[in-house]
Amino acid sequence: MKRIAIFASGTGSNFDAIIQAVDEGKLDCEIELLVCDRSNAPVIEKAQAKNIDTFIFRAKNYSDKAAYEQEILNICREKEIEWIFLAGYMRLIGPTLLKPFESRIVNIHPSLLPAFPGKDAIGQAFDKQVKITGVTIHFVDNGMDTGPIIEQEAVRIEAADTKATLQKKIQAIEHRLYPSVIHSLLVEEEVK
Repeated sequence: MKRIAIFASGTGSNFDAIIQAVDEGKLDCEIELLVCDRSNAPVIEKAQAKNIDTFIFRAKNYSDKAAYEQEILNICREKEIEWIFLAGYMRLIGPTLLKPFESRIVNIHPSLLPAFPGKDAIGQAFDKQVKITGVTIHFVDNGMDTGPIIEQEAVRIEAADTKATLQKKIQAIEHRLYPSVIHSLLVEEEVK
């Protein structure tokens, strides 16, 4: 059974979806660690309720990104983490983690990349009045939402949509698609 870490910074709705998929037997892995950069993030309580170890840090307490990523890497090695899945983690991953986890760090993003990378992708799409946006799952590289795309699914923006209704539509897809893609990646690796 693969040992995974989830990195998140906020409420953890995709974290919930991954846990639910594991609990329902749709995803065969062990969630060994939550890494979070915000001490008040609701995702922390969710992890603790499931007895998942957490590593919570404040970037400003470290000399640089390499320093806190080295500590994360050490914990991942201790826990024999094989894959990292980002679920609303609001920091770019640097070479300290990218190199040892090459092609094993995956992100979910609420747009059809390369459109609307970075923060508030839903708001960006809504404000530009595009007709279609969506969800992208991609491998993480050293850029912002620039890694190789694994899977995408489109969402139509209707005239009656608000940012809130659009976010709900996108999250519904995320919560179904992300666990499915994670399952495929882990199964694919088993076959190799």
